[in-house]
Amino acid sequence: MKITKGTVRSWSRLGQRATFFAGALPEIAAEKEDMYVLTADLAQLSNLNKFASLYPERFINTGIAEQNMVGIASGLAMEGSCVFATTYASFIAVRSLEHVRQHISHLKLNVKLIGTAAGVVAARSGVAHWATEDVAFMRSLPNMRIICPSDCNQAYQAAYYAASTDEPMYIRLVGTPNCPMIYDENYVFDPDRISILREGSDAALLASGLIVHEALEAAELLEQKGISCTVADVHTIKPLDTETLGRLMSSHKLIATAEEHNIIGGLGSAVAEFKAGLDNAPRQIFIGMNDSFDVSAGSQRYIWEQFGITSNKIAERIEKEFDKR
Repeated sequence: MKITKGTVRSWSRLGQRATFFAGALPEIAAEKEDMYVLTADLAQLSNLNKFASLYPERFINTGIAEQNMVGIASGLAMEGSCVFATTYASFIAVRSLEHVRQHISHLKLNVKLIGTAAGVVAARSGVAHWATEDVAFMRSLPNMRIICPSDCNQAYQAAYYAASTDEPMYIRLVGTPNCPMIYDENYVFDPDRISILREGSDAALLASGLIVHEALEAAELLEQKGISCTVADVHTIKPLDTETLGRLMSSHKLIATAEEHNIIGGLGSAVAEFKAGLDNAPRQIFIGMNDSFDVSAGSQRYIWEQFGITSNKIAERIEKEFDKR
């Protein structure tokens, strides 16, 4: 499909989940006859009805049996198929972890695990449906690439990229409608390069997923305070683009990572692990879930506010660092 201003706007209204499953996957399947899609009883919620009606012989609903779904996906991949398997991020990355490790990661199978409702999208459903440790679990598995799209255009293009490779992959989708637009119709997804969205000289703010939009707004607030901020979209958390990271480390006074994830094991940890090997590197601060579930129930945005990952809270946190100097 040719990406236009109209399609980008339409995808934004639909959200990442609908763009990925109802937009990209049916198009890819038309070109790729060895492709299967599996879901653990989330066909309607994941907008997979279109795919199921067009390609019923290549669509499998395993029911609420996530571990079995991973086993079936692995068997199909061992027979030469490209497989997309999806359910809530909390279930595919936590409940199914042993099966993902033993089969997909260990055997380097061509299975793309698509975690939906990542972060605290399912806020009111409680901690059981949150996915705030999924990146940490998946990042610890050898051979597993991790992509966390920041908008719908990037999610659409990530689907095509995933189908073009034979590697195991975890793609973290948010799923809510009215997803903020980061990229226009001219954007071309490069899975190996961090996207620099704004240039600054004082702080480098590295973000992933929906928090990229919050980071851009935070940079605007910081500019009013006289703090110049680079904003980078780290859409591919594993493997990291260490070349770009190295340049950011050498040209900024402060590194800040912001994510809808526990500060342990996610984007912040990945960046810190790289930074630890440098001879000279700036201070780093971690913005995300502070190793805690301790927050009252509420909307996704309310929970973001409690954990300090809204634009105003991010700006306040970075401003405090410069006030110390």
